[in-house]
Amino acid sequence: MSDVTALPGSRAGKGSRPLRPHAVLAILLSCQLLIILDVTVMNVVLPRIRADLDFTATGLPWVLDAYTLTFGGLLLVSGRAGDLFGRRRMFVAGVVLFTAASLAGGLAQSAAWLLAARVVQGAGAAMAGPNALALLHTVFTEPKARVRALALYSGMASVGFAVGLILGGVLAQWLGWRAVLFINVPLGVPAIVLAGRYLPVTPRREARLDLPGALTATGGVAALVFGFIRSATHGWGDVASGLALLAGAALIVVFLLLERRAAQPLLPPVLFADRNRAVAYTNVFVGYMASMSMFFFLSLYLQDVRGMGPLSTGLAFLPTAVLMFAMIRLVPRLLRRFGPKAVTMTGCVLLVAGLVLLTRLTPGTGYFPLVFAASVLIGCGTGLGLMPLSVIIMANVPSGVAGAAGGALQTIQQTGVTLGLAILTTLLGSSVRGHADAPKEALNSGITAAFAAAAVMAALALLGTFAFRSAKAAQSG
Repeated sequence: MSDVTALPGSRAGKGSRPLRPHAVLAILLSCQLLIILDVTVMNVVLPRIRADLDFTATGLPWVLDAYTLTFGGLLLVSGRAGDLFGRRRMFVAGVVLFTAASLAGGLAQSAAWLLAARVVQGAGAAMAGPNALALLHTVFTEPKARVRALALYSGMASVGFAVGLILGGVLAQWLGWRAVLFINVPLGVPAIVLAGRYLPVTPRREARLDLPGALTATGGVAALVFGFIRSATHGWGDVASGLALLAGAALIVVFLLLERRAAQPLLPPVLFADRNRAVAYTNVFVGYMASMSMFFFLSLYLQDVRGMGPLSTGLAFLPTAVLMFAMIRLVPRLLRRFGPKAVTMTGCVLLVAGLVLLTRLTPGTGYFPLVFAASVLIGCGTGLGLMPLSVIIMANVPSGVAGAAGGALQTIQQTGVTLGLAILTTLLGSSVRGHADAPKEALNSGITAAFAAAAVMAALALLGTFAFRSAKAAQSG
């Protein structure tokens, strides 16, 4: 990317080393992949963790949820804190926390120990994620180069969900569940060292963090995520779930009221002033509700209905991962040529088709051709329908609020994924209950019902694409 220029006033690392965009891109992409991997990589090793650390049936889901809850709750605050106090500082601190917590989690000797490590992992990921996105925005200032860098970053975010299942299956089969956490250490330590050397030091703003906004945003998002997570296992009639959702909604309303008066808001209104960016934020929420369900429910089908092992289950997602990665190279060109409306609309049509195809699963369905065809459609659909949204949101955002924009993007994405899984898991549970005489058939029926609901969510994202401006994306240059 020889056409990349650095933001005036920025410098790389200590001293006066020249900025090296390729090194910056490699560091940020590898860290993004690490962060996203840990959202899904633990799915296939949960049975082994339960046996080794004596988790209870109700405690085991918190191996996933402790990370998700902390990650989602702190994203918005961490992104804005990077704008105010230094993006490199927040990013490096986040990677340090994430790596140290990964080592501690791999050494865990009890359930409580592992859960505490997962909480710290989530906090570190929340500090690093939005500031990595903001640093990309800072370093890549030439429009075409910025679109390519953001497309790569968005691709890593999407591919990471699939790669997490593949990597989890491989490590679980060969090395055991602790390797899933230990693998972050030899990847995280070099990233920390190289970040100090190559990442730019951006000018700090003389400002104060909006503390009331930070408290209400963090509390509101955390309460909503907790309510969604609990609803997935206890049903929507659960009192604690309802109270958490009400409290979360109330705190978000208070947060929005506070932001209207704040001199330096945590969520600047300028983020939603552009029509395409506002539509993209909406589609991030709805689209990821639908798309990410495929990884969870198809993994459940392959292992619990079809009886496949963790390694073969992980490898089943290889076509999806490969196609998502292939889309990374195409998305910038397609956005320049056709604009966001045509590209995302095509992707959403493919995503709906793939999810509808998965509603045809039966206990005897083989991987070929149905599951393979659905994986191909969903890989292409996610690549075209959802990956461009990060580019649309970040490409033209004002530099001073890039961290806030990245934090909002990842918060909306994470909340959408969590809500989607809560809704679909509830549908699954209602189908399975009362059919103990035929457990596989009941589970298959619940999974196909979940895919039908996910197809409806994807159809809503398709409707959202009609709101994009027809003109070519301004950020494509």
